Amino acid sequence: MDEGRTPPHPDLAQVGLQQVLEALVDPVRRGIVTQLATAGADIRCGDFDLPVSKSTATHHFKVLREAGVIRQYYVGTSRMNALRDTELDGAFPGLLAALVTAEAGAPATT
Repeated sequence: MDEGRTPPHPDLAQVGLQQVLEALVDPVRRGIVTQLATAGADIRCGDFDLPVSKSTATHHFKVLREAGVIRQYYVGTSRMNALRDTELDGAFPGLLAALVTAEAGAPATT
């Protein structure tokens, strides 16, 4: 991990439920979280299936990172994304599992 380029990540003890829920209210961000949860591995920013431009996707990743939902780090020139599922489940038990389950049964949005 390249510490010099790794963006800052909040301590989840300093993040409130309101901030996490506000980050997860957007369908694009829920899609990012769902893709990470179902992939079982970290995903490079460019490998997500997102219906938005690269600059808009960058904004969504930042909101999720600042809310403590994802962790970003570099591998070479690729910015990787990891779901902070264990930490989030400790802070907000069942939240991610409920979100992923709900998204799996949700109708597609356009």
